[in-house]
Amino acid sequence: MHPNAAFRHDDRALHLALIDEVGFGTIFAQTADGPRVAHAPLLRLGEDRVQFHLSRGNALTRHLAGAEALAVVNGPDGYVSPRWYADQQQVPTWNYLALEMEGCVTALPAEALAAHLDAVTAREEGRFEGDAWTTAKMDPARLARMREGIVGFELAVGAWRPTFKLSQNKPADERARVIEGLEGRGARGLAALMRTLVP
Repeated sequence: MHPNAAFRHDDRALHLALIDEVGFGTIFAQTADGPRVAHAPLLRLGEDRVQFHLSRGNALTRHLAGAEALAVVNGPDGYVSPRWYADQQQVPTWNYLALEMEGCVTALPAEALAAHLDAVTAREEGRFEGDAWTTAKMDPARLARMREGIVGFELAVGAWRPTFKLSQNKPADERARVIEGLEGRGARGLAALMRTLVP
């Protein structure tokens, strides 16, 4: 989390929307084997629980149940050039969105894992037009074998640490120049968030 309080955004609904929209994150934990990280699809349940799944062979899998972990969701990001400012006595920086969630992890039983995987698939397939893929299209025995290679987890979020670094520490005219610069570089998502989230 960025130390500048100007970059906090405490709107929990926005945090939850970021999890839903991105749907993917990074899981960090300190283990007996040293620090470990994994990258996984995320599924939000309510306002304080996030589920994810990993390959059974992932080095982090055997350490997570009962451990404290950190899940991070990254939103759009982009380089900010000093050339965009009227005041040239600036340095380069990076604007970005990042949400850190810390909490205790529990393992999902088989039935909950199946429901989790179906929910993730339904969410992602719902982003496409046309006939959605479902597990009903698979041979049940093959599906069962494939699911044996997956382990599911749930993080009970006890601490939220958001960073929405969108040039809030700059005057409105300088922010407008940064937005224009980002749009010119194709970072339209980040520019749009700067327009809508910074008063």
